[in-house]
Amino acid sequence: MSTSPDRAPIEARWPAALTVVGLLGLLVAVPGRVRLLPVWGLYLIAGIALLPMLVASLSRPRGARGERIAMAVFFIIAVPAILVMLAKLVVGVVRGDSALGGLQLLITSSTLWVANVLIFALMYWHVDRDGPAARASDNLPRPDWLFPQYGLPPEQAPGGWLPTFVDYLYLALSTATAFSTTDVAPLTSRAKQLMMLELSISLVMIVVLGARAINILGS
Repeated sequence: MSTSPDRAPIEARWPAALTVVGLLGLLVAVPGRVRLLPVWGLYLIAGIALLPMLVASLSRPRGARGERIAMAVFFIIAVPAILVMLAKLVVGVVRGDSALGGLQLLITSSTLWVANVLIFALMYWHVDRDGPAARASDNLPRPDWLFPQYGLPPEQAPGGWLPTFVDYLYLALSTATAFSTTDVAPLTSRAKQLMMLELSISLVMIVVLGARAINILGS
């Protein structure tokens, strides 16, 4: 499948870069006893993700491979980190940790919930059709998600329409809140597996931690 002539040759990286910065701020704000990595380690991981994005936005052929490798490293570290921090919170709740008051538990679990959404938005953006560099190539890979705009007539969706980062952010947010697909359908096994992992993390945060925090505050 060929690219449309009116499609931008290089997809903007600044929305994803701002998301990485926002994610860094959230994880730095998590209490030290829950956070998996030290603050300097979080800055290092954010730098690993941001620098290749900058290179890819300036020079697509040279930066695409480095961006994919860097983002893969970022996800390999970020997702287990969220899981470990979630496990620490759950263990603290089960053991009745006195340091985890209702307000602190609510704030921490909410922070991790938002971080979970941002991480998976970045992941969806980088997985669909093999990432932003591949979506800007002449040989467009098959989609991992079916967006409703794909089926709209040309007068309602521009010719050669492709999702941008905000579409993947919406996908991640709706998956974390609705615990299911909304108007975007997963087409591949990897897309379904990622969505199942995201909604499972979100479910634990909302049902177990959020409910417990509200219960403590109400008692």
